[in-house]
Amino acid sequence: MDRFIGPDGGPLTSLRSINELPAIDRDRIYGTLIQPGVLTRYAINPIDFRCPTGERLVEIDAPPGTSSVEVKVWHQPGARDPVLYFQLADTPNNQLIVLLFVINDPAGPRFDIDRNWRGERTKFGTMSRNIEAEIEAMKAGLGPGQIRRGLHLSRDVQATFENFVACLGHELFLFEPLAYHTAILFERYGCNYSVGKKKMEWIHHEFQVASGELFKRLDGSTPFRMPGAEKTVRGRSWAIHDGILGEPFTAIHMYRRIGVEAGINTFPSAEW
Repeated sequence: MDRFIGPDGGPLTSLRSINELPAIDRDRIYGTLIQPGVLTRYAINPIDFRCPTGERLVEIDAPPGTSSVEVKVWHQPGARDPVLYFQLADTPNNQLIVLLFVINDPAGPRFDIDRNWRGERTKFGTMSRNIEAEIEAMKAGLGPGQIRRGLHLSRDVQATFENFVACLGHELFLFEPLAYHTAILFERYGCNYSVGKKKMEWIHHEFQVASGELFKRLDGSTPFRMPGAEKTVRGRSWAIHDGILGEPFTAIHMYRRIGVEAGINTFPSAEW
């Protein structure tokens, strides 16, 4: 894998070093984060990120002097939601962390879980909630935090991101899943836990056995706590989002070592 090279001929090793480049060079490097199939699907030019009518459909926010980047990819001018969204940052010990990534299918229905009844942002249901929209999203097969169905590109996006990380000379990247189903998904993609594996195993046990605390709390008291929810990843995730743990789903830290499958599975024989 070829390394990213700076203007002095030395390798670039951080987002901060990329952000110091001229915008055209910076954007060329960050453009490698975008899965090529997405550019093709929406007729986005991979050089200048413009659509056939000339509007730019890729937004890259990475000011000089900062150690983070936001990348948004739109499927058409004026779209409400990006097709792809990444937020990455350097850590104090020179690792890369994925703060957030989102994949949206613009052709699918939208569920306004990101706004409450007053129109205020919910932070994807972590600060406040739009219960009616969440119920409809759950019925449509989405997980907590999803405003639209995805494009079934998570594994491809991960591979593209791994290439980016390798080009910076790193052996791994970090992230903190915001929901239970996200953690399970990334287990399937070969990721491991630096913090939280025991908690994930405890969650599985307490859902799995009839005497488990979480199993007993699936009492039908809310639409998200119906008996049988323990059988699926999404069912568990909605129950956890609804507060069945008695605390937020936090303190889960994961990492992916480039080219290494961790083989972790805290929900064996899971159905989605």
